[in-house]
Amino acid sequence: MKHLLTLLLTLICFLNIHAQDKPVNLKPVSIKGRKKNIKEQHEFKRHAQSTEVLDTEDLNRNNPAFIEQSLNTMAGVQVDKRTQLGGQRIVIRGYGNDQKFNNWGIKAYYNNMPLTTADGTTILDDVDFSIIDNIEVIKGPASSQYGAGVGGTVRFYVKPPAQEGLSVEQKTTLGSFHLFQSNSKINYKKDKASMFLNYGHLESDGYRPHGSSLKNFASYVGEFVVSDREKWSLFLGYNNSYEQVAGQISYADYYAGIDHGNSAYIKKNAGNSIQSTRIGVTYENQFTNHLKNSTTLFYYNADFTRIAAGAYEVSKNPNYGLRSVFSWKKDINDIWKNELSWGTELQQSTSLISNYRFLGTDDNNPLLVSNIAKASYFNYTNNQFSFFAEDRLDYTPYNLSLVLGLSANKIKFNRQDLLAVPGLIADYNKDLSFNKSFSTVYNPHLALQKTIKNQIINLSYSYGYNAPTAATSFITATNQTNNNLAPEKARMLDLSIHGLLFDTKFDYQIAVFDMQIKNKLTQLSAINPQGGAAYTYWANTGQQQNRGIELSLGYVHELRQNSILKSIQPFASLTVNDFKYESFQTKLGSSFVDYKNKLVVGVPSSKYTLGLDFKFKNGLYLQNTFNYLGNVYTDFGNTNSVKGFEQLNAKIGYQKEFFNQKITLDIYLAGNNLTHQINYTFLFLGNNINDSDTGSNYPTGVATDVNPGAAKAYYFGGIHLKYAW
Repeated sequence: MKHLLTLLLTLICFLNIHAQDKPVNLKPVSIKGRKKNIKEQHEFKRHAQSTEVLDTEDLNRNNPAFIEQSLNTMAGVQVDKRTQLGGQRIVIRGYGNDQKFNNWGIKAYYNNMPLTTADGTTILDDVDFSIIDNIEVIKGPASSQYGAGVGGTVRFYVKPPAQEGLSVEQKTTLGSFHLFQSNSKINYKKDKASMFLNYGHLESDGYRPHGSSLKNFASYVGEFVVSDREKWSLFLGYNNSYEQVAGQISYADYYAGIDHGNSAYIKKNAGNSIQSTRIGVTYENQFTNHLKNSTTLFYYNADFTRIAAGAYEVSKNPNYGLRSVFSWKKDINDIWKNELSWGTELQQSTSLISNYRFLGTDDNNPLLVSNIAKASYFNYTNNQFSFFAEDRLDYTPYNLSLVLGLSANKIKFNRQDLLAVPGLIADYNKDLSFNKSFSTVYNPHLALQKTIKNQIINLSYSYGYNAPTAATSFITATNQTNNNLAPEKARMLDLSIHGLLFDTKFDYQIAVFDMQIKNKLTQLSAINPQGGAAYTYWANTGQQQNRGIELSLGYVHELRQNSILKSIQPFASLTVNDFKYESFQTKLGSSFVDYKNKLVVGVPSSKYTLGLDFKFKNGLYLQNTFNYLGNVYTDFGNTNSVKGFEQLNAKIGYQKEFFNQKITLDIYLAGNNLTHQINYTFLFLGNNINDSDTGSNYPTGVATDVNPGAAKAYYFGGIHLKYAW
């Protein structure tokens, strides 16, 4: 397959070189429905697979800091979180919930800067969601453009101001659990420069015991037009985030609505502290009428302190690299048009991590740690390389497009054990250093698109992969590299339609997909051959097949001039899943357990969102959102079912412009979980279930796998004031 795709891409490049000069005529579409549809149709067509977008209006339906509330309205997307404002885990099409912490198996970007490190993990605690303008989710493998990531790709966009002149704005929010939020922003745009400077502060006591949050963000975004063909963009960000961690509780307490937290975490003052810096510089150049390039140099470093139930960890995590994309667009003749893009993404992460294990036996001194011989001090150098090319060939008489893409991806890890210096530590008779390099993985993407007026029909076949992380590539208990570990590979068949009907007032997107995942990576337990306690390691356990249907609908009904209502906007999303394991086995000692035809853990068979918004001509607005999440299983054997739940959120506000649009006012009151539903925000799944921490307030053998959400309604209200010169 890869040789055939390479040949096709080479032939198309040859056609490009010998093409004739013809202007490209794009027919503008006047969107009268939801604002996000212009962006969404563009991205759907560009990526040639299921893609959905949230714009500023969607994000402001709730508090943007509660990013899970926004993303969970999307079909096929599920967001978990371990704390009130951190520990987010994004699951797309049933993929991405295999680890206890962070994101794994999806790729995330902030503008053109990867949030996902070279190690393949993504942390969102230190992202300022209050300045995000829109979010784009590409569902399923998108490796031909973005490298690794079986589940999909999430792109967060921050834009410089579009309004000419100088303006200042202040957003202030107060709410339940002593929530206090403030954003102070200065915007400037004139001639060829556009920029903003923002300071954000966010604090809350949280809805759980020992669940407070404190975040401070400083961000600068600038865009500078050098000439008609050249443009520079700059992003500077400093973030300071602290999230207390209350730990997991038992199922019995969860269903009873009791949450005293987990004392194994609370008595250690468990939490996550991140101080980070992010820098991105982008240079765009339209070299000729046909050739352009966009190159981003990025740097990120996080000083991370983590206190959990069993360990105290401190790390420095620099991540840097570049992403560069070229595009060659030229007509072949009057009926054939062609666009070829190619580029690379290079990343290196050099983490320095020290980890100390708690003894957990002295309640008077809960932070007492074991001898340093049982600690770890590692220096990681992880590299990820991706080279990609994608070509779009348009046959204009039939509005038919053929998209062919191919990427080459390689990951390698190096870990140096800094405690393994001879004579440094007594009884430290091991060296946990290792090197691991995975063979280059080639991922093709094929798509056929047909455009009928405002309807785009897309049939695509995509490949993707997800490599193990550096930490999972080594078995610490046996002091050996996990040489048998192979990357997960996925292939997805996706039939999607994105359309606009009824004079573009009605929008819809429907997708039917079949995604097969091989070499499924799973954490297993084993008996230590040298005696002592059992240990965990990662292995390829088999195959998983995810089949599903996703539907998103929206409509804008504009009222007559003599009506007090300006518009009514209903919308809905529906996800129906049939996700099962195939030839999937786990192992304990020499015993295998087969889970063939069992449902995939942590993902409901059905999920839906209903929304109904009203806008009044006097500036009042009312937004209503109802979410439903079905039952899920937490264990591979499907013996433990966790009940689903629904939530009702609403927001009422008043928005108006005064003094010839110089002053903009938005004042609102909102409430979440208005029906007081018991709900969870995070579950331990698969072989991570039956968690039990030493020193917790639960008897031995009682599983503590649930992070509960706020069981009662909670409220927040605020004011957004903007003044423009």
